[in-house]
Amino acid sequence: MNAPATSITGIDAVRAEIARACRDAGRDPSGVTLIAVSKTFGAEAIEPLIAAGQRAFGENRVQEAKAKWPPLQARHPGLELHMIGPLQSNKAKEAVALFDAIHSVDRPSLCEALAKENARQGRKPLLFAEINTGGEAQKAGVLPQDADAFIVRCRDGYGLSIAGLMCIPPADEAPAPHFALTAKIAARNGLKLLSMGMSADFPVAIPFGATHVRVGSAIFGSRHT
Repeated sequence: MNAPATSITGIDAVRAEIARACRDAGRDPSGVTLIAVSKTFGAEAIEPLIAAGQRAFGENRVQEAKAKWPPLQARHPGLELHMIGPLQSNKAKEAVALFDAIHSVDRPSLCEALAKENARQGRKPLLFAEINTGGEAQKAGVLPQDADAFIVRCRDGYGLSIAGLMCIPPADEAPAPHFALTAKIAARNGLKLLSMGMSADFPVAIPFGATHVRVGSAIFGSRHT
């Protein structure tokens, strides 16, 4: 199998940019996990990245991941699969079975479903609460003013350990204030992980403490629809 030039060239460039941003911020690059967002791309695009040492991948839809990843994981033990898109409560069973991390915890009904499946399956994916920093009506996520109470409710009401926060800044606004706000909420709640930054803005997220960056088009090129 020949590696698509775009994916290998892309991931090399992204890795170099992460290293540069970490150096400028005085951070160790090993503290930033690159999640290659592979939604809509098949095994032929993913396999070369695995061969190049990439281990963390992100998907937006449970059904697509369910069809695509079990064979890849069987061939390549040790991969991490991250759910980065909105998650319906009725997909919690499959999500807990499939994913090592879920970045989109944002409402009580989903918390209840995840807690039930964690107990039933004996699995505990890493959980991130999604913060809607821009208060956008069309977007999922907990409003910033409700974040502290939501994190407490996850822990005390549902027995879920929230490890970190995730945000997607509004497309028409500078991302830095949104990353700063998310980092502030995380710090006051003692959360160490921050899923912040995508293809267009991940270098901006790193100085604000991003531990996970979700990069798709900068690695894979134009996305299939």
